[in-house]
Amino acid sequence: MTVRQLRLVVEAEDYEAALAFYRDVLGLPEQAAFSGDDGARVAILDAGRATLEIANPAQKKMIDDVEVGRQVAPRIRVAFEVDDARETTERLVSAGAAEVAPPTRTPWQSLNARLDAPAALHITVFQELRSLEERQELDGFGTEH
Repeated sequence: MTVRQLRLVVEAEDYEAALAFYRDVLGLPEQAAFSGDDGARVAILDAGRATLEIANPAQKKMIDDVEVGRQVAPRIRVAFEVDDARETTERLVSAGAAEVAPPTRTPWQSLNARLDAPAALHITVFQELRSLEERQELDGFGTEH
């Protein structure tokens, strides 16, 4: 059995504002859009490669401490890898996101910023500063298998 796609479905009270933010400002290309009765609308945005990150409570706490300095993330946080975390953070804040923490260099060698974004999402934008191979040499990096 193979999973072919991870799709995160988010209800947005202000659909137009959320769509403009994620599609036009963050830059997620629109793959498809559908409408139905009673004003029902959905847009499917391409976010590149998807992963599902499973973290225990201690890991979630550690990430919040490193990236923000305090506990802020709800149970679900959405992270987007970008080419330039500083520029993307500035652009997203200019478009209405609230900066929770500025781009911060992490021990796992990425530059991560936290924002509260449209559709009530708490997001991270991150820029990898080293290749996966280089990061795998760091303490605490590896796989479960």
